Amino acid sequence: MDRQGIIHELNFKAVRSSGPGGQHVNKVATKIELSFDVLNSNSLSEIEKRRISEKLSSKLTKEGMLLLQCDESRSQHKNKALSIKRFLDIIDGALKVDKPRKKTKPSRAAVEKRLQNKKKATLKKVNRKKPEVD
Repeated sequence: MDRQGIIHELNFKAVRSSGPGGQHVNKVATKIELSFDVLNSNSLSEIEKRRISEKLSSKLTKEGMLLLQCDESRSQHKNKALSIKRFLDIIDGALKVDKPRKKTKPSRAAVEKRLQNKKKATLKKVNRKKPEVD
């Protein structure tokens, strides 16, 4: 993955942020909308594109665009830096290959301990009942 190449392919759009803020919020476009076209990226290999498409399928649009928004700060530059950092974290997480799980069996001692605890709990509940009168 070519980080610098990906950063150059990002598209930014500054829009007015929502919410309270007085006069400042009505004049300044500080919210950043970041968009990245995963499918048409030149910085990603085909394998990386496929892996990102699979892992981030819920975050991608129908056209294969990844969209992020950031309006945490009143500064457009800080919001841009935050959105780039968040974007790179998301991409790194999507490209991480999970280790395959090795199947294991519980030890005999663990199975015995679990069964003993179940018996103890059963006896505790049985002893809570009223005794039967003959």
